[in-house]
Amino acid sequence: MKIVNRKYRRDFQEVEKYEVGITLTGAEVKSVRAGRIKLEDSFVKILGSEVYLVNALIQIYEYARPQGYDARRTRKLLLHKREIIRLKTKLAAAGGLTIVPVACYNKGGLVKLEIALAKGRKGLEKKRLERAKDIKREEEREAKEYLKS
Repeated sequence: MKIVNRKYRRDFQEVEKYEVGITLTGAEVKSVRAGRIKLEDSFVKILGSEVYLVNALIQIYEYARPQGYDARRTRKLLLHKREIIRLKTKLAAAGGLTIVPVACYNKGGLVKLEIALAKGRKGLEKKRLERAKDIKREEEREAKEYLKS
């Protein structure tokens, strides 16, 4: 099971990636293993000496009791102290950087989250990227048609 943030490649340019653990309740783990997590509108925030995943949607597990469950609650991420310090210094030193969740997956019996230190793209950069993809796709389609005939 691997859930990918589909907006990440379009909206951000990657600088550095990290693999982190995430604290979840038992029912949330079962829900994530079933693939019921959405990372599209979520982001990572550093508060003090701890790192949190904010606004990630983990839908309720269908066999769990739903009393008081908040699907978009803030979840703590598990990083080494030196990794947190490195992230803080890079965010402070370079302007325009942010931390974005890229993917969520199983590794053994654990649920891992891949986060990236990334720089946001502007509207024109996004359009150029999409145009280049369209041109490449069209060229491949024409080459395929040429080889058929």
